[in-house]
Amino acid sequence: MNFNRNIPGLKGVTVHKIEEIGERIALYVSIPKKEHQCPDCNKMTSKIHDYRIQKIKHLKWFERLTILFYKRRRYVCECGKRFSEKSPFVDKYQRYSKEWNQVVGIRSVKAKTFKEAAEVLGTSSSTVIRRFKKVVKEQLNEGVHLPKCIAIDEYKGDTDAGTYQLIIANAETHEPIDILPNRRKETIKDYLMTYGSDVEVVVMDMNPSFKAAVKKALNRPIIIADRFHYCRYIYWALDEVRRKVQKDWHPYDRKKCKKMRHVLYKRFDKLTEKNRWYLNRYTGMSKELKQAYELKEAYCKWFDWAKTTNDIAEVKNRLEAYYRKVEEANIPAFIKAIQTFKNWQVEILNSFSFGYSNGFLEGINNKSKVMKRNAYGFRSFKHFKAKILLNDLYKEFGVHLG
Repeated sequence: MNFNRNIPGLKGVTVHKIEEIGERIALYVSIPKKEHQCPDCNKMTSKIHDYRIQKIKHLKWFERLTILFYKRRRYVCECGKRFSEKSPFVDKYQRYSKEWNQVVGIRSVKAKTFKEAAEVLGTSSSTVIRRFKKVVKEQLNEGVHLPKCIAIDEYKGDTDAGTYQLIIANAETHEPIDILPNRRKETIKDYLMTYGSDVEVVVMDMNPSFKAAVKKALNRPIIIADRFHYCRYIYWALDEVRRKVQKDWHPYDRKKCKKMRHVLYKRFDKLTEKNRWYLNRYTGMSKELKQAYELKEAYCKWFDWAKTTNDIAEVKNRLEAYYRKVEEANIPAFIKAIQTFKNWQVEILNSFSFGYSNGFLEGINNKSKVMKRNAYGFRSFKHFKAKILLNDLYKEFGVHLG
């Protein structure tokens, strides 16, 4: 009995028999006879020399592993050359179908671990890793050409290359470009000198070694400090004051203030009546905490206004006025915070002149952490790097593909 249905991955193939062999499904298949060109003399021939049975692994059917027993013809030409027919579903010298190879390439990227992909597809981890390396070789280039605007950030990879790695992304398209094996200044500088001839704008967190490396490698770059990273210095200063003053309070108030510390972080106009009661209670118990909260609110007022204007000179004047206000309050935690602002003032002001942010890069780093946790860590830096870059490249792909 012949089955002439178009089975996915076996289009144009004749299925002669289907049977169960243990926990697997076996399909006995062949392709219709037709004339083939001799690879030696290029003449056409349809004379059959013999048949060979080839065992091929295929995609699952109904969650059962599938084997194809392919009855492959071997033709003979007048010149004496013997050769096998060309098959639409399996390449020469392969034991896996084309569909299987396509899916294992995608699953090796999308699966949590290579072992998981191997178990699903009924093969070994080493086979999946070989296919993964083939995908990496085809899809990822060794040398890159960095665009005009880039964003850089570190993440904790814990690989054989070291604890921390540095990811570089396109600040405009939000696509990861490359990952460096460490975050050392010399590594960043050498990389940017090699591939960053067109880079003009660099978005980063407030890491002094990043800043020094970028300035050494590039010709007068525009460095932009990420807004989240400099805003948190003010909130850290406020929290430092809270921890300091609550040490002298009654244990109940100390524990309650710690539990309700989010009230201090919120903008005053977003507080509920209950939250305002707690705010008044705890700021009333400490003059220093009240001053710290007022400085935080003054900073938020400046920051919200600065986002709405294009007058960078006025933004700078109001920021310097805020510095004077902090110096008058003379709270050590805030003095320390504004010293950081002064050191990074140009980069902070650039964040209002240009609409770039590192927020998307934090999202990529979060996905990387999830990948690392699901896989119980990656020993190889090259594998982890490829996983991160290919996952972004394959984000529109599903795993149920043929």
